[in-house]
Order: sequence, then structure tokens, then C-alpha cells
Amino acid sequence: MTHAHDLSAAGFETLAIRAGQDPDPTTGAVIPPVHLSSTFVQDGIGGLRGGYEYGRAGNPTRTALETQLATLEGGAHGLSFASGLAAEDALLRAVLKPGDELLIGDDAYGGTYRLVSRVLGAWGVRHRVVDLTNLDAVRAALQESRPRLVWAETPSNPFLRVTDIAALAELVHAHDALLVVDNTFATPALQRPLLLGADVVVHSTTKYLGGHSDVVGGAVVLRDDTFAEQVRFVQFAAGAVSGPLDAWLTTRGIKTLAVRMQRHGENALAVAQRLVGHAAVTRVHYPGLPEHPGHAIAARQSSGFGGIVTVELADGGAARRFAEATRLFTLAESLGGVESLVNHPASMTHASVRGTPLEVTESIVRLSVGLESVGDLVADLEQALAAV
Repeated sequence: MTHAHDLSAAGFETLAIRAGQDPDPTTGAVIPPVHLSSTFVQDGIGGLRGGYEYGRAGNPTRTALETQLATLEGGAHGLSFASGLAAEDALLRAVLKPGDELLIGDDAYGGTYRLVSRVLGAWGVRHRVVDLTNLDAVRAALQESRPRLVWAETPSNPFLRVTDIAALAELVHAHDALLVVDNTFATPALQRPLLLGADVVVHSTTKYLGGHSDVVGGAVVLRDDTFAEQVRFVQFAAGAVSGPLDAWLTTRGIKTLAVRMQRHGENALAVAQRLVGHAAVTRVHYPGLPEHPGHAIAARQSSGFGGIVTVELADGGAARRFAEATRLFTLAESLGGVESLVNHPASMTHASVRGTPLEVTESIVRLSVGLESVGDLVADLEQALAAV
């Protein structure tokens, strides 16, 4: 008989493969099954087996993923949702009420800002935009309006700005606010915000955690029991849960997260280094470059710099021509898959923030550098830049 291994002192790669993944006790299947049932038999009224009664409330496949997520982020509670925005929405509705205010970074995912400004704004939640890399500006904003929550992305989307999580957490907590960190770009393979002082981590698991562009999902990971129960209630009551097959695909992706993030970073650095100084390129944003303003902080709080490279060209026309001229880099929204993608944020992923403080310039192109042969990726970018 095989016994569950004690993972208390295990390394990250071991946790990614083993946490929540004990072999099936009935059949011995090494890979736990996908539980597609929407409801579960009760042994007498209220006699639940393993606590399961109805698929919205809980599912063993989702529980396995939630265990995996909590373990990898160093949290006590993981909650899996149907999308990254569903995860964000449940968290914000659980901890905020009408009249509360939150601070959000001036470089954030357009969908997050749309949720905050248009959906929660209509509910009565106020927001302020601040440069979270400027702690003096954050301090001033915290003192002025006493927000309930600060929402940070680091590295941010799309300019890859780096926020000092530990310093920000100390500042936020001194003003009795909560710090939420969107860890989608770095992933727990490179950075664990909860261990640096953040209160909550959120993910679009669609991106690097799933890693294969075949599943949409989101996650919230917390350490505090009370907040976790509040978010879990919204998860259950509003119902934006991940389905069992989506949960299983995400779990499958996470098992290779560490090796994928290593290669994403190697390829992205090679791409960034080749683009620096190119005649058609105005500026390259990548935290792994020593000249990046957040390089030192990223090197201190992360074990790698990720797979996203953002490129600035002369103008919007040049950016569009470049984005439409690549062959190996596929023109598509999203990021974090094994295949390389190219995106024009101003007209694609960040179109919803036009006319807001988060508006993205037309001259930038975001590259999600995949796992293809790096020589092929560099050659593709060079031929595309020649067309600019």
C-alpha cells in the first residue's frame, strides 16, 4: 500500500506535482479522476461523504486544485473560479461594501479596471489610481482617503512595472488597509507575495498556471480564515466556480509550472536583449534587463523575471505593422501559454481603459514569449521589425 508523502519540507517542484494529488484510494489511479458529477449521494439526510453535496458548493477535482494553489502560494486557503475576473469580483464583493474605496495601480489589466470602475463603481465602491511604485504617492493617498484595500500587479500589465511588495505591505498595513497582489505574471514559481506580507493573492489561472491556452480560470489565495470564509460564501452564493474539467486542466498545467517558467524567462531575456538597441525599437520593458527601473527590486523579491516583454515603437502605425507582421508570434489576446503570442494592448487587451488614467499608448506591443526554439523567435521578430 502506498502512503501519502509528507510534503511539509518539500521543494516547490515537488509541491506543484504532489499537493492535492494523492492517488485515488479506490482504484490506485496515480492521477486523481475528474469528478464530473453535479450532485453527491447523502447517507441519510445531511450525511455527506467528504463534505460534498452539490457541484457549485464543492467538487473533489476543484478541491484538489484549491489545495494545490494554496500550497504553492504559501496560503491557508485557495479558491478556484470560472475566470480571473470572477475571482477578483468575488474577492472585492466579499471584503468591500458600498462607500468603501480602493487604490489601484496606474498600470493594471484593463479588465480589472473595468470591473472596479464600471461594475463595482455602480455599486458604490470608489477607487483612486496611484503609481504603486512610488511609495510616497501611496502614503499620501492612504493618509488622504483611508482606503480599505490596495490592488497591486507586479510585474504590471502591460508595462511590467515592479512594486516592492514587502515595503508596500508594511505601508498599507500601517494604514489599516488590505494588500491584494495579482501574481499572474510572476506566478508562485518566481514570487510568493503572501510570504512578503500581502494579504491576498489573485490569479488569472488562464495564463501561466494553466499554461497551454486551453482553459479559462481564476484563483484567490488567502491566509486569513475569516476573509477566506467571506470569499468562499460569495463563491458559493454567486456561483462563478470552475467546472471539474477546467480545474483538472489547470492542475495538469501547474505540474510543469516550474520548468515552464524557467524556459519562459530564458527565452524572454534573449528576446529582450536582442530588441534593445534595434533601430525600429524605441524602448524595451523587461524586468530582467539591468536598466529596467524595477530590476533590483524584482531580483530581490523574485527568483526570475517572467516571460512577458513589452516593446515600444515609434508610433501606433509602426506598432500595428510589427504586430501584424510576425509569423511565429501569433496575433491574439491572452498570454502565458507554451506558444508565443503578440498583442497590441491599446486596441486589444486594454481597449476598455481608453480615456481613463490607465490608457495605454498606441505605440506599444506586448509579447508573450513562449517555449519555442529561441533562435526561431528572435528571427521572427527581426523579420517583423524589418517590415516596420
